[in-house]
Amino acid sequence: MKNLKTLLAAAPMVVLAATAVFAQDAAAPAADAAAAAAPAAPVPDKGDTTWMLLSTILVILMTLPGLALFYGGLVRAKNILSILMQVFIGFSLISILWVVYGYSIAFTGPGTAEEVTALSPFFGGLSKAFLSGVKLDSLAETFTQGVFIPELTFVIFQLTFAGITPALIIGATAERMKFSAVLFFLVLWFTFSYLPMAHMVWWWGGPSAPDAPTGYLFAAGAYDFAGGTVVHINAGIAALVAAIMVGPRVGYGKENMAPHNLVWTVIGASLLWVGWFGFNAGSNLEANGLTAQAMLNTIVATAAAALAWTFVEWLTRGHPSALGAASGAVAGLVAVTPAAGFAGAGGAIFIGVVSGVVCLWAVVWLKAKLKYDDSLDVFGVHGVGGIVGAILTGVVASESLGGFPLAGYEMGTQVWNQIHAVLVCVIWSTVVSVVSLLIVKSVIGLRVPEAAEREGLDVTTHGERAYN
Repeated sequence: MKNLKTLLAAAPMVVLAATAVFAQDAAAPAADAAAAAAPAAPVPDKGDTTWMLLSTILVILMTLPGLALFYGGLVRAKNILSILMQVFIGFSLISILWVVYGYSIAFTGPGTAEEVTALSPFFGGLSKAFLSGVKLDSLAETFTQGVFIPELTFVIFQLTFAGITPALIIGATAERMKFSAVLFFLVLWFTFSYLPMAHMVWWWGGPSAPDAPTGYLFAAGAYDFAGGTVVHINAGIAALVAAIMVGPRVGYGKENMAPHNLVWTVIGASLLWVGWFGFNAGSNLEANGLTAQAMLNTIVATAAAALAWTFVEWLTRGHPSALGAASGAVAGLVAVTPAAGFAGAGGAIFIGVVSGVVCLWAVVWLKAKLKYDDSLDVFGVHGVGGIVGAILTGVVASESLGGFPLAGYEMGTQVWNQIHAVLVCVIWSTVVSVVSLLIVKSVIGLRVPEAAEREGLDVTTHGERAYN
């Protein structure tokens, strides 16, 4: 009887437990169905992320030490430390500014359609100043819908582009511009020329938001895979303006101003070539077949330009020079940049040959005709090469020529879109460069004293000598 009472007392608890088990079993399929229906949270692709981090390192290699050595060998021995410092500190300065406000201005825009203004296609906002809101788990979509990399990876990759572009301009005013004036100018030009051009060409909502607001030139249909307008034409035009406004070096055209160490220049050009794989192939934001095509194009266009410059120089000037080969290689790298992901290998070779010949003409004939002192031929190689490459991108992107165009491509329309982008870049960079240099001149002056220039900027500006 006692056991029976105990059993009856426990019965309600047993029933409740059994009911809970049955309820849990019944709810499980419903929970599984709900989980299956909910979209999975996007996860960054580790392979693409690794490639992008490697590409970032390669682009840094382009600047430090690639560009620094390329420029360092081209100046006279008394100015090598000066040019190295300008590149080194210039890159450091822009890196900080990129984090403070550069990334935000280049790659943000209005949050809603109602917030779009007349300036939105040309200039971003400050919502991500100091990388506000960019967290460890923030994602950036690539050019493929649903494929992501960490936003921080995109931030640092684009930082390297921002860092090298103003550094290119330095070569035009080498051996005569004040160190303080160089840095002041770089800040102004980066803020009002580089950032708006990057925003105009590369800012868009990504493949998951095709109807979102975009930059002006992106909306206009311009092709610029890795920076033909944003980097090379932009910097090349600024270099031409700076060379004219700062004026020629003391003794230019009368004294020997030959490069003091072409070994450094060839080593620098070689490092630029290697680093450029990150620049061009990395701009695909993924590791896939198109990335490999961009890398192949970077090889063959550069090789074709180096050969074209060398053989034309050999025919017209009687000697194939190491300086010519290195300069031709850089011209090819510049020209193929906007076309890297749009051209086939044949188109890339064509761009290389044309850019090698045209840039040689610009450096040898055009510069002498116009009598401007672009110390290290920044305009002749980057400006002219960038223009050649940007316009020819509209041609070689054709599928009939082995290219990889975007949907709706038509050659005549695309060539006009490319010319339009070139004109916008030329005008924008010219205006910003002139105004910036006038501001710098009025505040601190542009040039070192003549006596300091004759002695060399290494000693007079930095208190050091490169060689004993």
